[in-house]
Amino acid sequence: MARYVDGFVVPVPKKNLAAYRTLARKAGKIWKEYGALEYVECVADDVKPGKSTSFPQSVKLKPDEVVVFSWIIYTSRAQRDKINAKVMKDPRLEGMDPKSLPFDGKRMFWGGFKTIVEL
Repeated sequence: MARYVDGFVVPVPKKNLAAYRTLARKAGKIWKEYGALEYVECVADDVKPGKSTSFPQSVKLKPDEVVVFSWIIYTSRAQRDKINAKVMKDPRLEGMDPKSLPFDGKRMFWGGFKTIVEL
């Protein structure tokens, strides 16, 4: 059964990692409450700059930052669209000023993906 995945990569200042983790736990619980199958946030452990491209280069990583790579799994794109619409309206996430987030959202990137191999 093919599923649908939202993936995102974000640079997080090392000093803000605990605050980011707190926000991610809160957000993840909300996504799961609305029906997401999985919500995963990972911090870079073995990620080096490449010659042409890499995770650090993709977010223009600064020396005091770390890369966070994350994904949310859904049964389908239709389910993802419904869940995301509910999450974006959820009052628990309202009022989040981009300037007060524990990361630079301007260097975050994301997208939706259809799975093609699942083992």
